[in-house]
Amino acid sequence: MAAGSGPSTAATPSPGSGGSAAPTALQVLRALDSGPRGLTEQAAEERLARFGENVLPTRRAIPWPRRLLRGLRDPFTAVLLVLGLVSAAVASWATATVITFLVVVSCGLRISGELRADRSMAHLRELVATTASVLRRADSRDAAPVVCEIPVDQLVPGDVISLGPGDLVPADVRLLRASGLRVYQAALTGESQPVDKYPVDVPDARYGRGVFGQPHLCFQGSSVASGSGTAVVEATGAHTEFARTHTGVQRRGPSAFDRSVHGVSWILVRFTLLTPPLVLMANAAVDGRGLETLPFAVAVAVALTPEMLPVVVTTCLARGAALLARTHGVIVKRLPALHDLGAMDVLCLDKTGTLTEDRPVVHRALDADGQNDAEVLRWAAVNAWWTLQLADLPVPDMLDEALLDAVDEAEAMAYEPVAALPFDPVRRLATAVVSTPGRLGTHTLIVKGAVEAVLERCALGEEERARLHSLADRLATDGLRLLAVATADRTARLRAYTHADEHDLTFRGFVTLRDEVTDTAAAALRDLAGRGVNVKILTGDHPGTATRACHDLGLAVDGVLTADRVDLLTDAELAAAARRTTVFARCSPDHKARIVTALRADGHTAGFLGDGANDLPALRAADIGICPRDAVAVTRDGADVVLAGQQKQDKGGKDLTAIGRAVTAGRHAGGNITAYLRIALSSNLGNVIAMLAAGVLLPFLPMLPAQVLVQNLCFDAAQLAFAYDRPHPAALRRPAVLRPRGLLRFITGFGALNALADLATFALLALAMYGPGSDNDEAIFHSGWFTENLLTQALVMVLLHTGRRGARGGLSPVGWAAAVLAAVGVLVPPSPLGPPLGMTALPLAYYAQLAAVLTLYAAALAMAMRRRERRHAERLGRAAGPGSAVGEVGAGVVVGGAGAVGHLGGDDGRLG
Repeated sequence: MAAGSGPSTAATPSPGSGGSAAPTALQVLRALDSGPRGLTEQAAEERLARFGENVLPTRRAIPWPRRLLRGLRDPFTAVLLVLGLVSAAVASWATATVITFLVVVSCGLRISGELRADRSMAHLRELVATTASVLRRADSRDAAPVVCEIPVDQLVPGDVISLGPGDLVPADVRLLRASGLRVYQAALTGESQPVDKYPVDVPDARYGRGVFGQPHLCFQGSSVASGSGTAVVEATGAHTEFARTHTGVQRRGPSAFDRSVHGVSWILVRFTLLTPPLVLMANAAVDGRGLETLPFAVAVAVALTPEMLPVVVTTCLARGAALLARTHGVIVKRLPALHDLGAMDVLCLDKTGTLTEDRPVVHRALDADGQNDAEVLRWAAVNAWWTLQLADLPVPDMLDEALLDAVDEAEAMAYEPVAALPFDPVRRLATAVVSTPGRLGTHTLIVKGAVEAVLERCALGEEERARLHSLADRLATDGLRLLAVATADRTARLRAYTHADEHDLTFRGFVTLRDEVTDTAAAALRDLAGRGVNVKILTGDHPGTATRACHDLGLAVDGVLTADRVDLLTDAELAAAARRTTVFARCSPDHKARIVTALRADGHTAGFLGDGANDLPALRAADIGICPRDAVAVTRDGADVVLAGQQKQDKGGKDLTAIGRAVTAGRHAGGNITAYLRIALSSNLGNVIAMLAAGVLLPFLPMLPAQVLVQNLCFDAAQLAFAYDRPHPAALRRPAVLRPRGLLRFITGFGALNALADLATFALLALAMYGPGSDNDEAIFHSGWFTENLLTQALVMVLLHTGRRGARGGLSPVGWAAAVLAAVGVLVPPSPLGPPLGMTALPLAYYAQLAAVLTLYAAALAMAMRRRERRHAERLGRAAGPGSAVGEVGAGVVVGGAGAVGHLGGDDGRLG
């Protein structure tokens, strides 16, 4: 192969190859047309042009025309577009113009919110740009290699790179040399502990632990915990295991918001399609009027449809997303995801890097009998300090750092250093040799490392060794990491110490360590539990480690399932088991995705929070995928919500309280959307029922099309206040789920009640038209019904949403909007706007009679609300028995209103 031509695809070895046929390191270098001295600049440029930049495939930016078309496919918007086309077909241009304007506003709000989220994500990508140390040579064959720092996107196969503590592995590489190299692969496997990496010239079957278990291979997405190494790049960009593992990960099915929208849209479609034929048939059958009533029939259909629905929904979600981004640094990339956050009743978490900091801390120091012994910790810290100093390691590994943090540095420095044998993955030990002041002629060997490695070098009987192994197993089962510590006194000498001196040791004891939990995790979990969100841990770690983290956080563990048991369950059995299980351990990415899917199939709105590439399938399977700002790039791209606020700097922790704030914002938006739908649809349905009855009873149209349109516009304008209102605190305590069947029950019941108030008004208006001294003026009827409609709609807005809050804390935005709507209803008929609309001033006696009707209507509404509140409380009380889901997975669901309205609904009647 010609130099600089780049490696042949066929000749490039597979990173996961094993067995006797696996290539040696020399064969790999030859296949890559490279060598220990690296590539020349010319060869690197040619390969960059051939293989492309070392970047992961990312989703392309969506152009605004495509965003617009996606917004027009929204079912809510589609219903409006159909009505607009019908209105244009019957020459109702005013209605068609208003509907078109509302559609444009809704789509514009959605597109601007998504573009804002995209800009924020682009800024995050810039924050994680990094470089790599590469050996490069001038184009001359004899030129000496030079170490240079280049952007990771410029790496190519065949490059020779250096790895050191804290470095991110920039591509898939094969180790050529390594010294004490340990690598974190949590982003790939979920395993929180670092794994040992070292060069292997000829891989064989003993390393058959999967591609990520190969000791001589490091992969993009991992990071160096300690040690150093030199490696050759085997694969970059889309050809890495990181990219290959997650290529083709399927997106979830319809989210909670999608399902709710679909159900509500079909309710609207059915009513909209049914209303015009009913109006036409009623008028034709009773009065002989035919197609001349078509504009009125269309106006009635428009009156039934909540035209402001897309605007209110988009405004609620966009305002909530903008507020989260501005005040809490939470980026909502997909606006409906904010609603799903409010509806979420189960949150699945990856433990590693999410609840814990990937930073161990000392738990206890125990002697051989399992009793606390500070001397054991002191010996371990002396070993860590002098191993670090004498071996000239750049930084301590995380276990040594935990030991040094737990003691006074002066205690470790009190000894005179002699020699150090640093940790290596074969011995699994680290030894420091020191002399103690006052003990001339004696050197002390301090050995620290894996339990098995230390015990086999101690002078112990078989029975005692077995007892210590049993003690270590019990501690490990409790989710603790263990370091064994032993010492030995040797006669001082000048000859160098070697591994052969690590024998006949005196066992000192164990140091136990646990994962440090993030500062805000416990408070965040308590907050979520108080909001009716059940938390489940899905981790690749040992079940004991995960359970220990839960106990440290105060999270009750109701059950533990390991991946091997999950594999034995059907989907239905897994859904049933997931209800009573808190910890799922030893999970692969596919296990996590399957568990989340099972929870969704069981009727839950499930969220998933993770930061590693191994979390991506679960993120995409959940209703809401959430990740922190320092998640790997592919995970941030796949998430719906990014917790991008400034993280804790003192310990590197993540501020998980942002999740609670995002949930609150989601419930805030969802509560207002639900309240708008309840009020708008129930009021509109009542008006339509009354119009159908009036068409049968009256010899004229009960309201002119222009009057219907003006009344509808006034009501719609007032309802925009729902996007700016604040629900009652009770509405924020439980998941807010919009249930179409419950919504249908609600609007049917309260719509019938509204229709009764309209029919009572008909009787008053009939008396005004046909009673003593009347002049049979249709304008009186039109004016009276116009006023009554707006007053009843204002009353419904106040009673069904504001509730008792108005008496406690003044009017909310919805209350103020209702007051303005009532004033419009009273003032328009006698104003100069009345005659052009076919209305006139009403007799004073009518207002007194209307006040009586409205009083009775308000009383009926109050009684209905109290009855529903009582029934809902009884249902929650029954559900709160043993084994119920209330407080476990958020089954106690509350609608987004205030006062009594905050508790309306139930199994079929509950709305959120």
